[in-house]
Amino acid sequence: MITKWEGKVILAVEDDEISLEFLKELFEPYKVSLLSAYNGQTAIDICRSNPSVELILMDVQLPVLNGKTAMLEIKKFRPDLPIIAQTAFAMSGDKEKYIQEGFDEYVSKPINVQELLSLVGKYLE
Repeated sequence: MITKWEGKVILAVEDDEISLEFLKELFEPYKVSLLSAYNGQTAIDICRSNPSVELILMDVQLPVLNGKTAMLEIKKFRPDLPIIAQTAFAMSGDKEKYIQEGFDEYVSKPINVQELLSLVGKYLE
């Protein structure tokens, strides 16, 4: 499984440094190239200028531009780019809501590592 992801480019959109560090450590053994953005506007800019991004992990609560708005903008010019919503403020029915809004998948925080790796594998393999 590790070699299948080598060289793949994931954009982590996360304003929390600890969460970002967690994602960096999680994906390091997979030899994934992990780009990062701290707000939704930066995520849009990175996706416009970097066509190699193959997957986005998008926190929903972000400064400057929230995750939903950023996702909708990115989907306008990269409609097939998978975007996985992440939120610490999980409630019953959130998964359906986020997918209905346009996200491809959803994970709640604290992140279940196996669930996240499974979702990432679904799009990168």
